[in-house]
Amino acid sequence: MKKTGLTINQFAELSKINSGTLSTIIKGVRPIAMQQLDRMVSAMGLPEGSFYELYAEECFSYPLNWRRLKPFLYRSAELDKLELIQKVVRYMTDNLAYVPMLFDTAEDLFHQGKNSAASIIYESVAESEKYQHSERLALCHYRLFTISLGHDQGKNLRAATKFEGFVERLDEVDQLDALKDLANTYLSLRQWGKVNEMAKEMGRKATIQYNHKYNQTSRYDLHKEPKRPLFLYIIYSYLLCSAVCDERGEYEEALKYVSLYSDLSWVREDTEEALRLKEEFVMLAVVNTCLYQLMMGQIEVLPQYVNYIESREAEILPALIKIVQAANKYNFDIDFILKKFESQISAFAVKQADIGTYTYQVVADRYTCFLSELSLYYLRSQRYDIGINILLDCLVSAIEIHHDSAILNCVKTFEKFRDVTSVEAQNRYNILISEVPFK
Repeated sequence: MKKTGLTINQFAELSKINSGTLSTIIKGVRPIAMQQLDRMVSAMGLPEGSFYELYAEECFSYPLNWRRLKPFLYRSAELDKLELIQKVVRYMTDNLAYVPMLFDTAEDLFHQGKNSAASIIYESVAESEKYQHSERLALCHYRLFTISLGHDQGKNLRAATKFEGFVERLDEVDQLDALKDLANTYLSLRQWGKVNEMAKEMGRKATIQYNHKYNQTSRYDLHKEPKRPLFLYIIYSYLLCSAVCDERGEYEEALKYVSLYSDLSWVREDTEEALRLKEEFVMLAVVNTCLYQLMMGQIEVLPQYVNYIESREAEILPALIKIVQAANKYNFDIDFILKKFESQISAFAVKQADIGTYTYQVVADRYTCFLSELSLYYLRSQRYDIGINILLDCLVSAIEIHHDSAILNCVKTFEKFRDVTSVEAQNRYNILISEVPFK
């Protein structure tokens, strides 16, 4: 005000703060509220968030006041001032009375998509309650697990392993989603034993809750509903278990699980979503029956299988993997099928969004697996240039998601066929390998 020659009334008009309130702030009689600071900064023509560090220090000069600190955390999250959030939250968690309020703030920020700010608060709350066996502690770890999932499969494995021990402390409804998310993560990591374990536990818990809700004479209502219809967790567990059997080559056992989600007459839910899901799983049962018959060597079902998957975009990639695997196993030609799905195969290379039930990690892993099988298909038929180029694309994909076993498999295959590889391909391979941080 001195620099610009403004009076209190003039600055009050610019900042839209009452002149009497402004006067008491300037005299130090009352502290500045968050909204008032933002208005002053705007009136001064300074960037948003200016003086926030000083504001935080001022907050700590007085007895802690949640009415001041809560809007400060939200504004700091909006402006991505993460270091400042960390500083404030650490100071606040020294007083355990603020932990519940901080947790609620983290939840709100999480649901707003402000994951970086939310994770800082979750970490602090979890640290404050690390010796408690509380549901809140478990929910913090669940959120941190969800936030941490990304393209790096090594980090995903560490996150899943760290979170797994907290599942039982969650609310019984949240446990279903947690087990589903863990199963999907382990699926993307090809940890089939863990997939089987998580899927069966999810199915067991969901079945108990379903029986409580619908089959008892005295109706039992869950205190809250899961994210998806309750029956879905049961039939999705069957789907995952059939996938595990498929991976192990236990196709007869896989067909038994298929039969469990082919007849859904027991399902009580009749919402629009429930009806859509029932229809989807009944069709999946038909498709997967063909799939497991194909993997058992019944090649005559291939045309029918292709017809089923043609209109089901979400199933094309996993289906093509199995078709190529079967072709490699039983030595038959699928060039016409690869030609038929040529545009979809090209799209998989750039597709980043989630597809259907499966998370990004699952899709990325499956694309890598598809390229690996496809390269073997061409190499087996002595079309070396095509096979090697696809193998190198597979290596790129494996490196991107830090899939160590896939990288190693690519290296072994390349070295096996190095003698029939072009100089150009060898140069590309050498460049890619130089970027791999081998352990």
